[in-house]
Amino acid sequence: MTDAPPSNATRNGGLALAVICVAQLMVVLDATVVNVALPSIRADLDFSLDNLTWVVTAYSLAFGGLLLFGGRTGDLFGRRRMFMIGIAIFAGASLVGGFATSETMLILARAAQGAGGAIAAPTALALLATTFTEPAARARAFGVFAAMAASGGALGLLLGGVLTDYASWRWALFINAPIGVIVLLLTPRVLNESQGSGTKLDLPGALTVTAGMSTLVYGLTKASTDGWGSTTTVVTLVLAAALLVAFVIIEHVSSHPLMPFRIFADRNRTGAYLIMLFLAGALFTTFYFLAQYQQNVHGWSPFHTGVGFLPMPATIMFMSIVVVRRLVPVVGIRPFLTVGPILAIAAMYSFTQLDASSSYWPFLGSILLLGLGMGCAFVPLTMTAVNGVAPHETGLASALLNTGQQIGGAIGLAAFGTVFAHAAADRAADLGAAAGTAAGQADIFVAGQHHAFQAAIVAAVLALVASLALIRVNKVAPAAPPAPAAAPALAD
Repeated sequence: MTDAPPSNATRNGGLALAVICVAQLMVVLDATVVNVALPSIRADLDFSLDNLTWVVTAYSLAFGGLLLFGGRTGDLFGRRRMFMIGIAIFAGASLVGGFATSETMLILARAAQGAGGAIAAPTALALLATTFTEPAARARAFGVFAAMAASGGALGLLLGGVLTDYASWRWALFINAPIGVIVLLLTPRVLNESQGSGTKLDLPGALTVTAGMSTLVYGLTKASTDGWGSTTTVVTLVLAAALLVAFVIIEHVSSHPLMPFRIFADRNRTGAYLIMLFLAGALFTTFYFLAQYQQNVHGWSPFHTGVGFLPMPATIMFMSIVVVRRLVPVVGIRPFLTVGPILAIAAMYSFTQLDASSSYWPFLGSILLLGLGMGCAFVPLTMTAVNGVAPHETGLASALLNTGQQIGGAIGLAAFGTVFAHAAADRAADLGAAAGTAAGQADIFVAGQHHAFQAAIVAAVLALVASLALIRVNKVAPAAPPAPAAAPALAD
């Protein structure tokens, strides 16, 4: 594969960074932006309660299922081209979803959003890795990008709350369309195109991994609602395992594999994927339960809930952009990948101390702790994931990091949601008739939440273990300059 030389990689580094990061923020934000709007969506479109969960699930299924395929298409067919295709699909689907008049129309639009995001997100990180090669600029770029990736979920809750309370839930989708158009107009002007690797697409591998990942996400989602022992959960998880095993076999015998397994030979990169997997489980659990805690237990509005979370993404951004990106070239990544999980463990423990009478201040202290931890971890994780990767495989390396985040979140919600349900049921049985009162309902939710966060501590501990056991690299070297192209394409 041949890329343009670093000096011509972009005509405007700041604007190029803005384009990439805005696109990433859109994709991450839309995983949670509709969460606080679900009651309004249900009332407006007359959703059944069972189908309402598909507004969220359809996005995560398509996004998680197509990530590896989406990341690899950028390596094979040109990163800028596939980035623009992904953004176009995402923005178009957002517009259609905003105009939805039925359950089916909105669910299909959300699935299309997920498909577009699965192409845009890994190609965005790959573009970042190959565009910014000078050490200082690279650290700054990765800091901003990691801040967007880590804080997007909390910002989604805020934006969803604001738009739902003061405009309409439809604007949570409409807003992506003009932003997407701006990104599409600027991309050819500020980002260089990479030449495809010329390798054929591994179609059998693409089909099996997409089906396997989608089925896995669906099975984990059903586990969180129906329980791990339900027939649907068991059948889908077994099917997912069979498809993923078939994918591994196909990749071993393929002459042009979709995912060359040599990418896992670097222990630091594998460690980064595992740390992301475990931290995402804890992070997604936090968004899911604490948003309900403030609304169900304390009676907050969607807007109030979003504003209450605002200090967390602000802390992540400050740590990522101001602190970590400046210190990584000096002290290296290992200290941050140790401190980050430790702070996440402390945050999960502090969440177990919240109850129905807790004021906002202990909640604030807890989310600030988590913000500090995620702010410490996400920049080093992002840099480590693409460090030393051959230029023609940066899309795949990026996709695997996104996959770790997506699957980690799905596993976390399924596992800790099950813990929550069992603990809440036990508490309801203990309360008896009092369980039907408002105070009883708050008590039941808090009891379930306590146990869920106790279990989430385990995920954060596993992230720390992965860091201590696998991360050995300290200073991340700048990317080797790619060979100059004969005629760099600056515009299609």
